[in-house]
Order: sequence, then structure tokens, then C-alpha cells
Amino acid sequence: MENFQVLPFLYGVIGGLGLFLYGMKLMSDGLQKSAGDGLRKILEKLTSNRFIGAFVGIVITSIIQSSSATTVMVVGFVNAGLLKLTQALSVVLGANIGTTITGQIIAFKITDFALPAIGIGVFMRIFLKHPRIHYYGEVLIGFGMLFLGLDIMKDSFGPLKSSAGFKELFVTFSKNPVMAVMAGAVLTMIIQSSSATLGITMALAFNGILDFYTAAAFVLGENIGTTVTANLAAIGTSRAARRAALGHFLFNLIGVIYMLVFLKFMMTAVDSFTPGNPDFVSADGTRPNISRHIANFHTLFNIINTLLFLPFINRLADLCIILIPGREKGRKEIILDDNLLNTPEMAISNARKEVSRMSDQVVEMLELSKKGFFEKDLKSIRRVFELENSVDLMEKNISEYLTKLFHKPISESNSYRINTMIHVIHDLEKVGDYAESITKYADKMIREKISFSEDANEEAQYLFDVAIRFAKHVLDVYNKDKDPEELSTADEDLIDELKINLKNNHLGRLNQGVCTAEHGILYVDLINKLEKAGDNIFNIAQAVLGTYK
Repeated sequence: MENFQVLPFLYGVIGGLGLFLYGMKLMSDGLQKSAGDGLRKILEKLTSNRFIGAFVGIVITSIIQSSSATTVMVVGFVNAGLLKLTQALSVVLGANIGTTITGQIIAFKITDFALPAIGIGVFMRIFLKHPRIHYYGEVLIGFGMLFLGLDIMKDSFGPLKSSAGFKELFVTFSKNPVMAVMAGAVLTMIIQSSSATLGITMALAFNGILDFYTAAAFVLGENIGTTVTANLAAIGTSRAARRAALGHFLFNLIGVIYMLVFLKFMMTAVDSFTPGNPDFVSADGTRPNISRHIANFHTLFNIINTLLFLPFINRLADLCIILIPGREKGRKEIILDDNLLNTPEMAISNARKEVSRMSDQVVEMLELSKKGFFEKDLKSIRRVFELENSVDLMEKNISEYLTKLFHKPISESNSYRINTMIHVIHDLEKVGDYAESITKYADKMIREKISFSEDANEEAQYLFDVAIRFAKHVLDVYNKDKDPEELSTADEDLIDELKINLKNNHLGRLNQGVCTAEHGILYVDLINKLEKAGDNIFNIAQAVLGTYK
């Protein structure tokens, strides 16, 4: 113990862990940004098929390098009503396999490439201009920092071999694997990263402080500890979201329990296909082969666990429903869940769905304002006023959500998409305002028993129809991500032409005494509001075409 110095040990572990975690974040952010639209397209492939769901979980977690992030994202999607519980659980099962890729990368002895990777990454980030090259640079910097941090931790853990107290502690763990599982779970809960805990486990094993048996038990505990993040994220969310997070915990907990029974058999199986003896000790007292054994154990455990649970995923969902009983109140709206903000692609996809819902309500307001105006329908008028409050609230919520996204590491293309959405929801809100104003005119006409001439009614109804048709067409192209070449703005020119013609016709009727000046003011205001609504719809068309002013 006299050779063990506490402060250098703490400095090394804290600094190395900090580099490791920050490197993981940089690498994850760079991979997400370089993946671009890929994450959203991968999620869109998700169906009720559990095997496809598991595959999606593997792919997404491999890209973002964090099973916790994937699971938190899935909880957010369940909370938003975008995924069913069984779909979410299948993704989570796949995420457990995807996260083992990090361990496999760590097990490669490529620490010598850490500094060159950082140097090349910095050069790409600072001196090269293409955004995608910047993202790849971030990946390289994160990759290098990850291994540099791991190397520092390995060196820092070396002196622990001279500490009798630590030796006694880890001997206890080797005799009692349940305690090792608990220690791995608690450490992962504290660090909030199973990859970091796995790195620490490998560093301890490499230095001969943990044997393969104890390290394997630690890895099992880490699989339990990593579920805490999603369960914390699920606090205050819907029942379905809490069930998805609980399912992740139960899946890992049950897997660890049965795996403890077969732990030595599993170790033998891993040893049979992994080169080298995990217990081999080199001249410097390290175990050079054990890291690959730990990584392979981690991967094999999660593959077996996933394959065993996939056929029974409906039963797992039923168990979650039993443990968290009650009915979920039905809701149609999309919730802009903050849990998705750490995965910008998914957050943007979620926000686009909310914009689509806002679009539907604005079009409904236009249609109802027409019905209220020409049919004197009081029910339609009341509904427009209700929808106006809803549209205003949606604009506020979406705008605040997108503003939060700007503080996250996002690609240039995602920044453009967010800016476009902010413009679109502003224009949608303005169209809703015009529909509300027209509805107020309708209410006034009913109360004061005002009516237009037959010709004025026919002309105004046609202008209304053109405005509604234009709004439906543009919003359909925007919300369904159709080819911009399918977009036609001919109705914008027609609306402008109709505005002039209808005003001229109105002046003619006014000169002939067919209508009064008071009626004429309402008529002209109606035409102006519809023309302005057309202008805002045209703005959205420009967003689709990429020419928004």
C-alpha cells in the first residue's frame, strides 16, 4: 500500500474518464450529423414486425453509439404516440446488441492511433470547409479522445495492484458474483454510460485486478445499470412510455439472473472462439488477451438474450402492463418530447409530424370559415375559434421546441430544415388568423343580418375554393416530402388576378346600387384576407422550393 498514491490515481481516473466520455459524445454527435437523413429513414422502416424493430435498434445504436440514448429516444416516441409498446420493446432489444459494438471497438489494441486520429480530425475540422468533412473530423477527434482516455485510465489503475485493500475487495467480488453484478450496476447508474463502465472494467482486467469471471459479472451488472437512464427519462410521461422503460429493465434483469446460473458455461463458450488465454499474464503483470474476451462475452450475452426474448415480446409487454396498470387516455396529438432532443434527426421528424397536424387544423379552419360565412353555420364558427387557440398554442410549442434543438449539435442540413419549419409554422399561424378574421365577419353578418348579392357570393366562394385548393396542394407536398417538381404555384397567380377582378366587379355593383358601402367594406376585407392567406401559402411553397425570402 505504501507505493499507492491516492491523488495521482484520482487525477488519472477522473481525467481519463472525462476524456473517454467527451470522446464518446463527440464521436456520437459526429456520427449522427454525418448520418443526416439516414436516422429518420431508418425509423420510417420500422413496422410491427419485431425482427425489423430489433434490427432498427441495432442500426440506430451502432450509429449513435449509445443504447441509453436509443432507449430514451424510444421512450420519447412511445410518449408521443409514434410507437406501440411492442414496437418499442423490439427496438430496445436490438439496442442492447448495438451497444456492444463500442466494447468491440475498445477491445482492439489501437491506442497508438489515438493521437494521430485527434490530429487528423482537428485538421479536417479547422482547415477543410465541407460540412460533412467537419463531421468526420469530429468522429476522428472523439475516437482519439476515447482511446486516449482509456489509455490514461489503464495506466492509473495499474498501481491498484499494490493495494491490499483493493485486492481483498476484488477477491470478494470473484467469490460472490452477485456483489460484482451489483457493483457494476451501481457504477453504471452513477456514470450514466455502460460504455464507460465497460471501459473501466476492461482497464481493471487488463491490469490484472479483475479476473475474467469477475469482469463478466461486472458486465452483467452494467446491463442492469444502463436501464436507469431510460427509467429516469420516463418519469412524468405516459403509461405507455413508462412501460417501455420498465420493459428495458425487466429484459436486462431477467437476462442477468438466468445468465448468472450459466456464467461459467458462457465463459467457456466465449473462450472457445476467442483467441488467447484470458488468464495469461505478461511480464509487466498485465493481461493482454482479456479485453477481447470481455467484449465477446458482452456481445454474446446480449445476442442470446435478444433471441430468447423476441418470440415472447408480447408476453413481456403484458407483464409491463400488469406492473403498470391502467388505461392510456387516447390522444391524437403528437407530444414534442424533450427526450428526443439528444437525437436531432428523430426530434425533427417528430416536430414535422406536429407541423403536419397544425397544417390539417389550418386547412380545416379555412373550410369551416367558408361554411360559416356562406351558410351562416354557428357550429362551424365556434369550431374555428376553438381551432385558433389550438393553432396558436402549437406554433408556440413547436417554435420553443425547435429553438431548443438549435442548442444541440446539428448538421447544416438539419439547421436549414429547422429554419424552414419555423418559417412554415409562422405562415400557418397567419393563415389561421385570416380564417379567424373571416369567421368574425361571418358572425357579424349573422348578427346584423347582412347579406351579399348572388353574384358577389358566387365570386367570393370561388376565391375561397381556390385558396383552399392551393393550401391543400402546397401543404400536401411539404408534409409528405414530395418532389418539389410536383409543386404548382399557379393558384397564387389566380388568387392575385381574382382579387383585382372581384374588386372591379364590386365597384361596378356599388355604382349600380346593387350593394351598400357597408356591405362593400366587408366584401373587400374578405377578398383581402383570402389574398393574404394565399401569400402565406405561397411562402410555404417557396420553402418547399428552397427559395424562401
